[in-house]
Amino acid sequence: MPSSAALPSGVSMDALLQQLRTLSWGAADILRAYARAEQPPHGFPKALSVDDGGEGPVSAADLAVNQWLLDGLKGAFPNAGWTLLSEETAKEQLTEGQPLPAEWLWILDPLDGTKDFLQGTGEYAVHLALVKGKRPVLGVVLLPEADELWIGLVGESAWCEDRQGQRSPVRFSERHDLSDLILVASRSHRDNRLEQLIAALQLGGSKAVGSVGCKVATILRGETDLYVSLSGRSAPKDWDMAAPEAVLLAAGGRFTHADQAELLYNTGDVRQAGCLIASHGKAHAALTDRATRAMAEIDPGFAV
Repeated sequence: MPSSAALPSGVSMDALLQQLRTLSWGAADILRAYARAEQPPHGFPKALSVDDGGEGPVSAADLAVNQWLLDGLKGAFPNAGWTLLSEETAKEQLTEGQPLPAEWLWILDPLDGTKDFLQGTGEYAVHLALVKGKRPVLGVVLLPEADELWIGLVGESAWCEDRQGQRSPVRFSERHDLSDLILVASRSHRDNRLEQLIAALQLGGSKAVGSVGCKVATILRGETDLYVSLSGRSAPKDWDMAAPEAVLLAAGGRFTHADQAELLYNTGDVRQAGCLIASHGKAHAALTDRATRAMAEIDPGFAV
């Protein structure tokens, strides 16, 4: 186990991991209740029915998990030297162009994969990432419907836990030739440029999955080998990428821009724009090289 030196003064890794487990499985119970229109636990309001408006249950679920996570971290570590940022609080906390004045920053996404949550695919996730100096040091990706809790300590290790605390290791595939690699792609965020890029990469196949957390989990299980995010009119945000990146890095994978530049967080711009590639790492240099050359033809001048 890593030493507590990797955390703010006064916070032990054992205590933090135990609290993250409690918060994660509590969040899973809340989201699963809302997804099934059942009474959520922990005193949160009852889920609205679809008849009451399609967006209602998602708003209630987002807000409930957001409160659960923020209250839990504040209550467990009232004197920790970190700042909490959530997708739900970002509008109030952030000023465009100005990073938050925090050496240590939690970046939380209470519900990643809203469309999939609404559609009942089960491919939604909860993200918790601890960032220090613009780079993640710890990540948690919870998949409520799969009962999977992925934890990554960057520079140390990554693993998956079930509700009983049983651990299973990361199982990257052995595929390393580009022509054999399997891409995990988005169902909803696809445009013509992405289709052209995927064709140019000349991969072995693809699989469509919702939520960035769920996508990266398929890489960690060995079902797929890479994920590509190509921003268009909108771009993913810090809370979409930080936790999945942390777990993937901790497992020995890679998550970079197509020019191999690192993803940076809390920069004053929460958008993670460009051509981003996550992979098991075995062919990352070849992937990024081919993607960079392809994007120069597909969209000249695009900042990868």
